Amino acid sequence: MVKRALITGITGQDGPYLAKLLLSKGYKVYGTYRRTSTPNFWRLQQLGIIHRITLIPADLSDMSSLLEAVTTADPHEIYNLAAQSFVGNSFDAPLLTTEIDGSGATRFLEIIRHLGKNIKFYQASTSELYGATRQSPQNENTPFSPNSPYAAAKLYSFHMTRIYRNAYGIFACNGILFNHESPLRGLEFVTRKITNSVAKIKLGLQKELRLGNLETKRDWGFAPEYVHAMWLMMQQKKADDFVIATGETHSVGEFAQEAFAAAGLDWRTYVKADQRLLRPLDVTHLCGDPSKAGRVLDWKPKVTFGELVKLLVRADMERWQKYLNGEIFAWDAPNYPSELDIVSRTVSREGKKPATKIAKLIGRLHRG
Repeated sequence: MVKRALITGITGQDGPYLAKLLLSKGYKVYGTYRRTSTPNFWRLQQLGIIHRITLIPADLSDMSSLLEAVTTADPHEIYNLAAQSFVGNSFDAPLLTTEIDGSGATRFLEIIRHLGKNIKFYQASTSELYGATRQSPQNENTPFSPNSPYAAAKLYSFHMTRIYRNAYGIFACNGILFNHESPLRGLEFVTRKITNSVAKIKLGLQKELRLGNLETKRDWGFAPEYVHAMWLMMQQKKADDFVIATGETHSVGEFAQEAFAAAGLDWRTYVKADQRLLRPLDVTHLCGDPSKAGRVLDWKPKVTFGELVKLLVRADMERWQKYLNGEIFAWDAPNYPSELDIVSRTVSREGKKPATKIAKLIGRLHRG
């Protein structure tokens, strides 16, 4: 029997990697995407799998389109990866984030319940659920304390997934994935913003890089490894929730330092503080404990932090060099606007104080 899988958000970072993995295992893969004026299929094209996937237009805010997607794909497994996934933007669009990231999962769970089919459901959860918690590292039993509209919406979908699992016997699991990066990461995320800027600076296309909070610490892993953990969760006899992480934390400043060093540059020469890039509330420290995933799923991360940063810088360097050579290929960077040209209200409620603190930090680094 050929297994069928439906992946929502297949045009994002994780969707293409998951689709490629499932195709390698003999699955028939369906993917949902939102109809837009300019289709965003570059990631699927870059992995060379776009013609091996059946695409279905759907929107997590529209129940009928989700029902159509499920009846069309008739899947054995549903991976709900679609979301408004940028934390900063959730402060600008909290209601949209709530509707998509919060209620979207419930719509799928209701469809599964009403159809009465034995469909397995994976919900893409997030380390942002832990937010302001003081416990570290964070595991499956750590109390949640969301610190953004994005995290609050994801908390709702997390609990609804758990409730439907317990109340209706649906195979529904949450993957609490900590930050995971790849060359397919969107430019709105700080890691890709850094590596893309490093490549442009190295090639003389950009003069500086503006960042917000350099002291924020995250647990960063490699996306293709994390989608493998998603698949492993869905192969278990019993549905459960798992933290997927590396168990290490590094600051944004460390990431920038590593990225510039990979290009033979001193980051302190190019990084500037900008208070417009600060969030009203931020999460200062996240570190995951993946020991349960190691025991139950036999999953462990392999790519180290240093290897990850070098991999990302190399990918952006190669793409910008191809661009300068006049090559045509699927890519996002040339058409992406500067975030400083986009009006946003995500400035810290403390005004200039955080930026001043960051400026002093950079100053100390310059002197020391």
